Amino acid sequence: TFILVILTYRFGKGFLGNLAILVGLILGTALAMICGITDFSEVGRSQWVSVITPFYFGLPTFDFASIISMIIVMLVVMVETTGDSIAVGEIVDKPIGQKELAAVLRADGLSTLIGGILNSFPYTAFAQNVGLIAVTRVKSRFVVAASGVILILLGLFPKLAAVVACIPNAVLGGAGIAMFGMIIASGIRSLGKVNFDGNYNLMLVAISIGVSMIPLAAPQFY
Repeated sequence: TFILVILTYRFGKGFLGNLAILVGLILGTALAMICGITDFSEVGRSQWVSVITPFYFGLPTFDFASIISMIIVMLVVMVETTGDSIAVGEIVDKPIGQKELAAVLRADGLSTLIGGILNSFPYTAFAQNVGLIAVTRVKSRFVVAASGVILILLGLFPKLAAVVACIPNAVLGGAGIAMFGMIIASGIRSLGKVNFDGNYNLMLVAISIGVSMIPLAAPQFY
């Protein structure tokens, strides 16, 4: 899948080149089917149409320890969203200031509230999407809105969602290498514009990288 993504990105012209990740996922899944490592049995068991029931698991309860835990989770989410927003701004050549960042964080909070009502987890901006923008070079917000509509439809038609869920981890991993690599490259590009003289920026970057590398050296640390 990784090789297919690279070849499509390198030799695909125009529209095809922009679909490098999608082409890699489709052809990679087809190859996985030939190799016999896909399981589509869940598709047959899924319903054709299903409507999500709000508060399916019951009305919310408020526990002090849980509230503190969720506040910490949302602070972490806000940090990730901040980094993702700045990275996207670098890719699309749009400066991200306090006003834009505040709007993004409000949207994160609102979507998490709606997600809780609809039995889902807190939402994050997902760094994979940053890599996706960099790889596909598709920067239109209308495309993002159309993707949202597609995701809503996937939620209403479980069989479609099951098809997507059946993509093998190996295929997703191959596409993920390209996307996560793009995220790192975007971060490097952002750091290239930072002034490291006469301030604490160098130490901030050093600590950030150091802490992020801990799980590699000690997987059970956290």
